[in-house]
Amino acid sequence: MPEAADVVIVGGGVMGTSIAFHLAEAGVERVVLVEMNELGSGSTCKAAGGVRANFSDAVNIALGARSLEAFARFRVRPGQEIDLHPVGYLFLLETAEQLELFRESTRSQNSLGQPTRMIDVDEAVALAPIISPDGLVGARFSPTGGHCTPESVVLGYATAARRLGARLITGCEVLEIDAISNQLAAIRTSRGTIRTSTIICAAGAWSARIGSMVGVDLPVTPLRRQIVVTEAIPDLPAGLPMTIDFGSTFYFHREGPGLLVGMSDPDEVPGFGVTRTDMWIPRLTNAMTRRAPGLLDVGLTGGWAGLYEVTPDHNALIGEADPKRFLYATGFSGHGFLQGPGVGETIRDLYLGRTPPVDIGPLSADRFRSAQVRAEQNIV
Repeated sequence: MPEAADVVIVGGGVMGTSIAFHLAEAGVERVVLVEMNELGSGSTCKAAGGVRANFSDAVNIALGARSLEAFARFRVRPGQEIDLHPVGYLFLLETAEQLELFRESTRSQNSLGQPTRMIDVDEAVALAPIISPDGLVGARFSPTGGHCTPESVVLGYATAARRLGARLITGCEVLEIDAISNQLAAIRTSRGTIRTSTIICAAGAWSARIGSMVGVDLPVTPLRRQIVVTEAIPDLPAGLPMTIDFGSTFYFHREGPGLLVGMSDPDEVPGFGVTRTDMWIPRLTNAMTRRAPGLLDVGLTGGWAGLYEVTPDHNALIGEADPKRFLYATGFSGHGFLQGPGVGETIRDLYLGRTPPVDIGPLSADRFRSAQVRAEQNIV
């Protein structure tokens, strides 16, 4: 354990490792990351792996767009194959209200340079032949989206950060943070104390606890989400897009010869439990019956449960708080993995006193004190 560091990052998922890489690449010395378990063992490696910029909020669109560019170049910088499949993102819509909501956000995305477009039901079925068109009134397709492997993204950032001199320490739980007046002084962990004047909270679902150690309110709630993987399905199109039935939240994308399948569960209660259950399966079965009945006869080969880190308005918390040099990047509410590269750049620039590539002022945790919430609409 180092005795001192210029900056300590708490959390070893995609956010923490991306921040460590971007800081080390910028020449910041004595960068230390602490992770209480293994790298990526929290929300990141339980994610579905979707990458996109098709949001309703301009900040999310910008962060997603910068991250898409980074994922496309990932094998060169930082230097890791991530099994990127740029097959697009397809949202299926069932009501006039949904159509108008997505038309409006499509206009926003187009104005920011994204080639998203509204399409009719016939084109949606052509893109995803396993869906049933019954009840659909339209769809939205984003050709720049797709999916990749979260574990590989974490590995790429972690390996490059270490190569550039950063220290990444696993099995290291944060116990306490010391501050003198309005200045950070040290971070106490299960493996020792590190003197530092800068701490960056990228602890995902565990961020509220880290913030409370310095009196910073980070309103992040853990919520379990579950995913299953199917057996091989004959004749799946190679370019099958990441497909989301917006009304039910049922989604799928190719995973090898089968599909990765998930959806939200409104009956889930907040907590840190990640034990798999079958309680959500009847709801999933009902959604499949309506939207992809051919999947009902396909067996399952496995699955997992992970945690969403949810904020009251389903938007991230990014910024700097008192005490000085306590930075945070958390609460991404299901779209953190896909924003990892863009957020790493942003936190790097906040630390260095530069103007970030994306104006993340609206994502400050202070927004909840002034009721200036930013509800993201294009999420499930």
